[in-house]
Amino acid sequence: MVAFLQALGVVAYCSLISLIFWQGQNWFGRVSNFIGPLLMLILLSTSAMICGLVVFAYPVKLYLKTKKFSPPLKVILSTAAWLAVFCILIMLGIILWPR
Repeated sequence: MVAFLQALGVVAYCSLISLIFWQGQNWFGRVSNFIGPLLMLILLSTSAMICGLVVFAYPVKLYLKTKKFSPPLKVILSTAAWLAVFCILIMLGIILWPR
């Protein structure tokens, strides 16, 4: 259940970032100076950190609590599997969505 919620959190966060990409020009206007690439790099770094925290914070806590390697690894692999399932479902939704 934890892995499902972690993967759902990553999907929700990525959906929010996608919304910003989709509507960014309407919200912020056209950015044609160095601020655009700067914001993209900051967003990339922040996104990597947030996704890393969502996926790895609980397994690290679990490892520190139990001192066992197997349960945290199982959570990480289950989260990756749920992310793959969500990715496939989104791709199927795109393919099957009426145009």
